[in-house]
Amino acid sequence: MGSYNQMPPEELRERAQAALASLESCDICPRSCGVNRLEGEQGYCRSGRYARVSSFTPHFGEEPPLVGSRGSGTIFMTGCNLRCVYCQNYDISHLGEGRVVSPAKLAEMMISLADGGCHNINFVTPTHFVPQILEALVEAAAMGLCLPLVYNSGGYDSVETLRLLDGIFDIYMPDAKYGSDAAAKKYSDAPDYTRVMKAAVREMHRQVGPLEVGDDGVAVRGLLVRHLVLPENLAGTAEVVRFLAEEVSPETYLNVMAQYHPCYKAYNYPELSRPITLREYAEAVAVAQAAGLDRGLRI
Repeated sequence: MGSYNQMPPEELRERAQAALASLESCDICPRSCGVNRLEGEQGYCRSGRYARVSSFTPHFGEEPPLVGSRGSGTIFMTGCNLRCVYCQNYDISHLGEGRVVSPAKLAEMMISLADGGCHNINFVTPTHFVPQILEALVEAAAMGLCLPLVYNSGGYDSVETLRLLDGIFDIYMPDAKYGSDAAAKKYSDAPDYTRVMKAAVREMHRQVGPLEVGDDGVAVRGLLVRHLVLPENLAGTAEVVRFLAEEVSPETYLNVMAQYHPCYKAYNYPELSRPITLREYAEAVAVAQAAGLDRGLRI
């Protein structure tokens, strides 16, 4: 059962309405573009009034606690509030591949994934579509949806918006992309990323705590954090690990990811134009292990 199932329907509707009102002068994400998305204006995320979805499907490539035996029901949202030059989903996040969907259609997607046996509903890159997700969730909950919800973001999230999700989302899975703002500015056009990410992760942890799994090994609630190792330690792994271990919780589930490979505009940056080495990955894992963040390590 999802946390939202324990919330009175009228409160869920009020949360959705409050989020939708924020679109009139959009401040849903930290960029606070101020455009009127209710009238179709687009800001940095290139998104308007309605959600855009690239695909929805049971996914078996996520973290094991999400996948279980039946997959994570992923809904890939189009667009993004970051501009990562090495984005592996650039066709979706940068080039806008996807289609506009109504709240009713988005609700039907959730129900379809639930009926297919998925363990959870996993919104990938949901930051700029929080109001639309909540609007659709009102309908999906009325249709009987009762799976945990996963908020799978780039970590560049507004604390104020996250507070609208308190008691609604069960599992948060943000990226902690960088340990320094210099790298965040250069490679993701987010000069204040570390401050924003750290505040967002603290809020996520306040709401759901460390990851909890059931007897079947499937996550039911809590925080998972992803950190992609970049060549030449450009992601600043040591600072990310220090922050999580010391300022969030030593019980934080951290997935140190090795799958970086150059794509999109990465070849324009010599330092990003190669995959990481085994040594670079091993060193990042060792940093996490030394801090006690070994719950999510795949060694």
